Amino acid sequence: MSTTGLDVFDKTLQTTNIWLDEIMAKIGPDRQVAWHALGAVLRPLRDRLTVGLAAHLGAQLPLLVRGLYYDQWHPGAKPLKLRSADEFLELVSQGLAGVRPVNARDAARAVFGTLDHYVDPGQIANVREAMPESIRAMWPSNADGRRRPSSA
Repeated sequence: MSTTGLDVFDKTLQTTNIWLDEIMAKIGPDRQVAWHALGAVLRPLRDRLTVGLAAHLGAQLPLLVRGLYYDQWHPGAKPLKLRSADEFLELVSQGLAGVRPVNARDAARAVFGTLDHYVDPGQIANVREAMPESIRAMWPSNADGRRRPSSA
């Protein structure tokens, strides 16, 4: 039975909750914190990418997560010149302000792992290649090869 009356909304809620469950398994059982962590990692990731690559990644995200991803985006701005994991993690930490303490590196790894799990492998490869090595090193490899569809 439909919760919202619209299948597209029901599907994106279900898919988003699956993503949040995966993040919570890594950073703790608080859905609100997982939601904040998702945004805190996605936004600096997006801002480090070229407009085209950011748009391609955004198209792969569930509808609800896509809204979080595009929130406060300025596509006319040049990509951030984040050259180190520390610079990236500082932005993640800023995005986590106002929620219970969460290690920014743990949050980044949890979100990167979720993206790796659900987003097209070719798209993930492109995003990873656009990152400096120190940020790329935080991205877990998908050793077991599991993939589930991410649309909605």
